[in-house]
Formats: sequence, structure tokens, C-alpha cells
Amino acid sequence: MGIFSMFKKGLKKTRDEGITAQMNEVMDSYEKITDDLFDELEEVLIMGDVGMPTAERIIRDLKNKIENDKVTDVRQVREMMKDIVSGIVWGGSYLKLRGKPAVILVIGVNGVGKTTTIGKLAMRLKQQNRKVILGAADTFRAAAIEQLQVWADRAQVDLIKHAEGADPAAVVYDTIQAGKARGSDVIIIDTAGRLHNKKNLMDELNKISRVIERELPDVSKEVLLVLDATTGQNAVNQAKDFKEAAGITGIVLTKLDGTAKGGVVLAINNELDVPVKFVGVGEKIEDLQPFDADAFAAALFDVTVPEDDPEITDFITNDAEE
Repeated sequence: MGIFSMFKKGLKKTRDEGITAQMNEVMDSYEKITDDLFDELEEVLIMGDVGMPTAERIIRDLKNKIENDKVTDVRQVREMMKDIVSGIVWGGSYLKLRGKPAVILVIGVNGVGKTTTIGKLAMRLKQQNRKVILGAADTFRAAAIEQLQVWADRAQVDLIKHAEGADPAAVVYDTIQAGKARGSDVIIIDTAGRLHNKKNLMDELNKISRVIERELPDVSKEVLLVLDATTGQNAVNQAKDFKEAAGITGIVLTKLDGTAKGGVVLAINNELDVPVKFVGVGEKIEDLQPFDADAFAAALFDVTVPEDDPEITDFITNDAEE
């Protein structure tokens, strides 16, 4: 299944029950372009987890485009909205895995699908002929270590772990040493995602980062934040907290297929200035998809899937821009 088909499947609830259906309903109820039309569209966007700043930007851009193009037909508004959304969403930035072993830190609160994401990502990297090793640095919960072991076994990759309550930085140190000794290409580290005390979180992540910088000074480091799309604006708020604490380089948005809140992608892109790098559109391994902005916008507005619907298999670059 190609990338457009995957996104169309993943955004079905958003189209049928969320902002797409509601925008269509609003536009179908007007024969002329009026201020009331703009007001109703903005309300739909805000209620659809796009958020007020992003909704205001979309409507402002829409008004400007209508004025510049001298548009009078309401039927053209839908296509213009798609173009504006395409301009707002971005992502698809490659994973920057320069050096060996490159490091991916994965962070996120409990229940967002962090461990599952790590397992799926490990398997995708293995399909790219990368040798992967996992580090169980979320030592706050014994269950987190056990769950990661299940995914390590499933992906047939090594896992470095300590006992519950161990120092996460010590786990990272041992994982790096094992990665070097075993010739690993990529180290993926699971970290604790506790937000109740941002200072503790920041201190822990800083300590981990210092270990990585000391032991692997010349390799790239990705910090991927896993968010649950079903939580809507709460996911945006989490991302703001984590961005402040951890300097995230990319977002993984899970459970997109299980929610009508797909509009949250727009808020993440517009308000955080951080790329969405992967989205989860199902339970299967291949349902963790590299993000494609054009495919997202097209699927959101129910554009027909093109005959040439490629799969995205190349999502890594070894040439990170400094």
C-alpha cells in the first residue's frame, strides 16, 4: 500500500467525523463568500483540535488568497483550503543518522505508544540493513523494561537493560559500549516520560545527553517525541513541555487512525516548529509511516489516490546538516 493510500486510511475518522466533514458541511451551506462563512470555518478548525493560533492563520491566509485571486465561488474555497493546509503542514524530514553508532532518544508520557514505536522503528531500520541495539533507560517502571524486551525479541535486536530503579545514564553508557563493541549502526534509547516534575525530567535527559556527547562526540543524535493523536490539543501542550525540556528534533504521532482529531498535525507544525517525522496509522509494523505533507493534505481533503502511489522506504540520511 502506497503512502497516499496509507494516509487516506489513517485519516478516515477525521474526514468522516472531524474537521473535514464539518468544513464541508459549512461550505455546502453557503452560496456566497461572506464573513459568516469565515467565522464558521474558523470555529470548526478551533473545535477540530487545530488550535486558535493555527485556525486564525488559516483563515487569514484564506481571506488573502480569495482577495488576491478575486474568487467569488464558494466551491473554490475547498481547494484553496487544501492548498493552505499543504503550506502549513511539513515534515518528512529524514532521520539524520550520521556516524556509527548514531543515537535515537525516544521520549513521551506513558500510554502514548512509545515502546511500540521503538519496536516498529527498530524493525524498519533492520529492513534498511541497519544493525540496531536498544537501551532500556526508562528504569522508572519495570513494565517498561519488560515491554521493550518483548519488542527486542520480536525485532531480533539486542537490548541492554538494568534493574528497575537503576540510573538511566548508566544504562545509556552500557548501551553505547555494547553498540561500539558489537558494531551497531543505530542505538535506540527508551527514556522515562514523566512530566509531573519538569526539572527532574530535564536533569535526567541532560545527564543522558552528556553521556552520549562524551562517548559519541562525532555522531548525530535524534530526539523523537511520541504523541498520542487521540489526545488532540493535550498532545500539543505535552510537546511544548518536552520541547522546553529536551530539545526535540522530531515528532512521532501515533494512533492517527483511531481518532477524528487529525487536525492536531496542523497545530503541531504551526505552533512548535518541529517536523512530524513518523505517524502511526494502524497496528502493523508497516503502519508506522514516514510523514509526507502532500499525502497528509490530500488525504485530509479526500483527494483520489493517484495511480502512482509510491511506498516510502528511504527515510534515512547519513549526511546530517549541521
